[in-house]
Amino acid sequence: MLPRLLLFVIIICLSACSNPNKESTTVVTPKGNEVATPEGAIIQPQTEVDTLKGSLKAYALGKIGKASFTINYYSPATRGRMIWGGLVAYDNVWVTGAHKATNIEFDKDINIGGTIVSAGKYAFFTIPGQEQWTIIINKNWNQHLVDDYDQVEDVVRLNVTPQTEQLHQERLRYEIKSESDASGNISVQWDKLKVSLPFTLAN
Repeated sequence: MLPRLLLFVIIICLSACSNPNKESTTVVTPKGNEVATPEGAIIQPQTEVDTLKGSLKAYALGKIGKASFTINYYSPATRGRMIWGGLVAYDNVWVTGAHKATNIEFDKDINIGGTIVSAGKYAFFTIPGQEQWTIIINKNWNQHLVDDYDQVEDVVRLNVTPQTEQLHQERLRYEIKSESDASGNISVQWDKLKVSLPFTLAN
């Protein structure tokens, strides 16, 4: 009887040890700073069509000097569709993602095109155009698509020129890139097009 009981205990112990906690909510950045990880996936450069259905919940993290940045969004895939001037209409306010308005959060004041934007959480919209895009930072970060969008709540608008990329990006992807300890840019890439929002730290 005793050997069977001992065997049972060993099996239970092995089972517990082989199932590590898969819900860890901590990520270590390259600089060794621990930050809470948002829900979703980090979208990587991706040239081939994937078989996942729907728009994935995603996020991007970045560190510029002492400032931390988080972008939460939903990432749709092209799936062979015409994106610019098709799925995404020109000259209309776009959530630059899917489902809900994309939101961006940072813990230091930043300077965008000469406008100081206080640390906080904002909606990130764009108005795609054939030659120029308008990037919008809006106070109302918690919106469904553009249903509640109000231009009065815009904090800043900046016109930028889109870049044509050689490689196809299957899923819409945000990236926060450091240019120096005091400057960086936020880029959005999808299909063969990329737009970037340059900024500097305000203090």
